[in-house]
Amino acid sequence: MATNEASRLDPTDLLRMNKSEQFLVCISEFYTCARSLQPVAVSTFFQSQRPRSICYGYTAREPEHVQAPPATMPPPPLAFTVRRRGEPALVGPAAPTPRETKRLSDIDDQDTLRMHVAFLFLYRGGGGRDDPAGVIRRALSGALVPFYPLAGRLREVEARKLVVDCTGEGVLFVEADADVRLVELEAAGHGLSPPFPCMDQLLVDVDGSGGVLHCPLVLVQVTRLLCGGFILALRLNHTICDAIGLAQFMSAVAELTRGLPAPTVAPEWSRELLEARRPPKPSFPHREFDAVPPTPPPPGEMVTRTFTFTPADVAAIKRALPPKLRATATSFEALTAALWRARTAALAPPADQEARLVCIVNVRAVPALALPAGYYGNACVPVGALTTVGALTAGPLGDAVALVRAAKAALSAEYVRSTLDLLALRGRPCVALANLFLVSDNRRVGFQRLDFGWGEPAYGGPAATLFGLSYFAHAGSGGADVAVLIALPRPSMERFASEVETLLKG
Repeated sequence: MATNEASRLDPTDLLRMNKSEQFLVCISEFYTCARSLQPVAVSTFFQSQRPRSICYGYTAREPEHVQAPPATMPPPPLAFTVRRRGEPALVGPAAPTPRETKRLSDIDDQDTLRMHVAFLFLYRGGGGRDDPAGVIRRALSGALVPFYPLAGRLREVEARKLVVDCTGEGVLFVEADADVRLVELEAAGHGLSPPFPCMDQLLVDVDGSGGVLHCPLVLVQVTRLLCGGFILALRLNHTICDAIGLAQFMSAVAELTRGLPAPTVAPEWSRELLEARRPPKPSFPHREFDAVPPTPPPPGEMVTRTFTFTPADVAAIKRALPPKLRATATSFEALTAALWRARTAALAPPADQEARLVCIVNVRAVPALALPAGYYGNACVPVGALTTVGALTAGPLGDAVALVRAAKAALSAEYVRSTLDLLALRGRPCVALANLFLVSDNRRVGFQRLDFGWGEPAYGGPAATLFGLSYFAHAGSGGADVAVLIALPRPSMERFASEVETLLKG
């Protein structure tokens, strides 16, 4: 597994940077972290003289469970070949669509979201009678008719405001074959959860497609497997929609593959509903956007690992709470608080520094905002909790749960409008990155229900993460377990695993 130590900046370099430069370093750290998950490839996938790429030397990742790794030999490295069929192609709407320019909301174009995010869906063989790549490609084209802004391109206008030119150019589509079976991937990776082997081959980076502006907004790759199953991987420009919006779009694609004449939920643009007031007048402090320099990760090889928590594990965490809180705390509150404490203890920053938690909260159900049912833009805001490192790690778990609960309770229509106003006044900044632990819960997004005719996915959700960000996803039979994806330097990961194991033992 590659390391990223050589690319790290000295912390004093970060302090001399402005906010935009610091954010770019954060994004660079994400891609460095993502590359660290990848195997060594004989050739680059898109070299024209060598369209065949073999994934060698993949070292099976650490176990996904919270127990300490057993003292046994890991599975042998998995080697398989990915062959691309043809060149990456643009898939446009199947029928004429409006040529117009649409403004994004003030949530959409904040610096925090000016990046691409990757998702992956694994499907077992059986159920479908046709070639999955052809079926999904045709359905993509059909879904882009009602979702036509996704076929356009972004550009900036006054004050860096993002707009989408609805040009109908289309989304990128890649078709490939891999000589591997899903059971082999499962055995090599200790279960079907991130990080996945050969991810750079299952979701290729097409030259010139990775920018936020003037680039395709979605990239989709379908890779057929020997067992009859397939892998659908995609990359999304986060400014155009959130995970719920992406799930809505992909559900429309899935419905068309299953023969429905049109999506059951019609898409709604309505981005003006999440614009700042005129004039802006923030009414909350919004410490989640504090103008503080980011905290660089500690030295060490960055590794990603998925920890799977069963209902019994969550119950064990709750047993550490006072009786009244134990009876009322949600699984999200208890698990988020426990992970925040364990991660902070593993990183061991100075006790007098601030420790930040940010939870991404969906606002579609806030009645006063009046967002329509088919709204597929970014409709989530960050809510934050702040304490000192010493108070968090030395205090009882119940205190951390209370902080998480108080952060969630702050959500209201006025809080959302205040967030929009602050973003507009401050040039739509990135969230504060100093000692940040940001949690995004994808369990209720709907990824686990995406059925293209081959049944529901064996895994559906985020494909990678970055330092400071943790995703929650469905896991286990029936989705009762919680898969938590986290990235840490290897020494900190080992301490984190030990902290979690101790927590579950009570």
